[in-house]
Amino acid sequence: MKSMLASLLALTLLTSAAAQSFTTPFEKSGGLATTTYDSCITYYKALVAHYPGKVRMLPMGPTDAGYPLHLLLYTNHGALDPQTWHKEGKVVILINNGIHPGEPDGIDASMMLVRDILEQKVHIPDNVGLAVIALYNIGGSLDRNEYSRPNQQGPIAYGFRGNAQNLDLNRDFTKCDSRNAVSFAKIFHWVDPHILIDNHVSDGADYQHVMTLLSTQHDKLGGQTGHVLHDLYAPALFSDMKTQGDQMTPYVNFEDSNPDKGWDAFYDEPRYSSGYAALFQTLSFMPETHMLKPFASRVRSTYRLMNIMFNEAGIHATEIIQAREADRVAIAREQTFGLSWKPDSTRWDLVDFKGYTADFKPSGVSGLPRMYYDHTRPYEKDVKLFNYFNTVDSVSKPNAYLIPQGWHAVTDLLALNGVPMHPLKRDTTMSVQVYRIEKYTSTSRPYEKHHRNSQVSVSTSTQTLHFRKGDWFIPMGYATDRYVVEMLEPTGDDSFFSWNFFDAILQEKEGYSAYRWEDLAAQYLVAHPELKAQLDERRAADPKFAASGAAQLDFVYKHSPYYEPEHMRYPVYRLQ
Repeated sequence: MKSMLASLLALTLLTSAAAQSFTTPFEKSGGLATTTYDSCITYYKALVAHYPGKVRMLPMGPTDAGYPLHLLLYTNHGALDPQTWHKEGKVVILINNGIHPGEPDGIDASMMLVRDILEQKVHIPDNVGLAVIALYNIGGSLDRNEYSRPNQQGPIAYGFRGNAQNLDLNRDFTKCDSRNAVSFAKIFHWVDPHILIDNHVSDGADYQHVMTLLSTQHDKLGGQTGHVLHDLYAPALFSDMKTQGDQMTPYVNFEDSNPDKGWDAFYDEPRYSSGYAALFQTLSFMPETHMLKPFASRVRSTYRLMNIMFNEAGIHATEIIQAREADRVAIAREQTFGLSWKPDSTRWDLVDFKGYTADFKPSGVSGLPRMYYDHTRPYEKDVKLFNYFNTVDSVSKPNAYLIPQGWHAVTDLLALNGVPMHPLKRDTTMSVQVYRIEKYTSTSRPYEKHHRNSQVSVSTSTQTLHFRKGDWFIPMGYATDRYVVEMLEPTGDDSFFSWNFFDAILQEKEGYSAYRWEDLAAQYLVAHPELKAQLDERRAADPKFAASGAAQLDFVYKHSPYYEPEHMRYPVYRLQ
């Protein structure tokens, strides 16, 4: 009996020791496998239980898959609370993993990195606070397969790009069609990170680098934070990675083209994590490991880069924090905001790029010439990166915007993102600037649940309109002004209008029977000779119009008070 008890005790101790070793599925597989969602959350729960008070894990809102997001919080000393970190002058870093679960490198790298920090194998600066979303696209992670990424080398099984709604979550940060994105916005504004890291794996060209880095475009970010990003923090990351034998390159934005021509930096509209973060003066990065490198190499490179980012954030904490604080004050005072940008072809950065020579050979499928990268002919050369952007469209901000109640999808998103706003306390009449949608183009095929509007042009007028108690008044003069302007101005690249939030105004709700309107229209022209003159002028200038009775009848209708004013009138009004 004693022998049996001793054996059971020994087995219990061995099992306990094994459980506390916290070896990840990635490590157990020799770098071939990525964790599942269940094993990831179970792993972190075990870490939290083993290191009570050292790390904190919180469920942080629902996802489309029915499971909550989990947020890990860690700092060396003090409360495990982001608001406290800000008060203590710490740089706050938010890490997002598994937005595309077929690109799982960050999931596995973060599991090892959090463990190694807790086991004191890795030290992060005392002035840094970490917040880690364990696995963002839970639905995609549960949709596990081995075939959906044929370009990629490993792991042996992985999740799917689309979430439980089959949405690409890296196109959903502003429109928030998914519960994931709504929960992310709540996390983002609660954590209020100085730096966002959103881990990915690349598609596209073949080259020697394991890691590429896509960052918020510094001119779009603007202000002092843009300067800190481009001239201080990002160069330190590239230098440190090279010193550690893992030289990375900026995100490679070409595939079949010749790199000798250089490439444009990625244009990160607000739908992407980096573009969204820029609206709130956050330095944002999408590490993109190279798809054709072994999974183990990619995970270790992601681990290495995140560790470097923590250390450099600690070194440059003062510059990062002060720049962001200054820019938030400046944003509240800024009078003009850009709505779209394009690369400046006269300015560039030189990139030390290690590639493979592209060549052609007969296709094994068609027999026709096909492009391939010849690994027996590597090269290293300086390549132009066009990473300076100019504003091509801008707008002056009003003193306030007004949105009639009823446009709940828009006002709910403004509130979600911390925009100061309040309902009118009584009915009132105001003189406001009004946009009319004159032209737009809608896509014929859906893109992420929407037929997007682009090439938008508007006319502007001043009108006296009646607003009701409960309509939304959105004053400007806050750090959220940039977000508000880019989302509410209809010509913005990623505005709510571009994503169809206001498409109901593009359809007439009333109309006329032609035989009835003929008589009324004729009477109206007699009473309004100035409109009759306009009609005659249009007929003389446009033979096609002159030959169409229906077009002329509609012309009179649309220039009469019978025509509904809501049609094509953009229901976001500017108070100057």
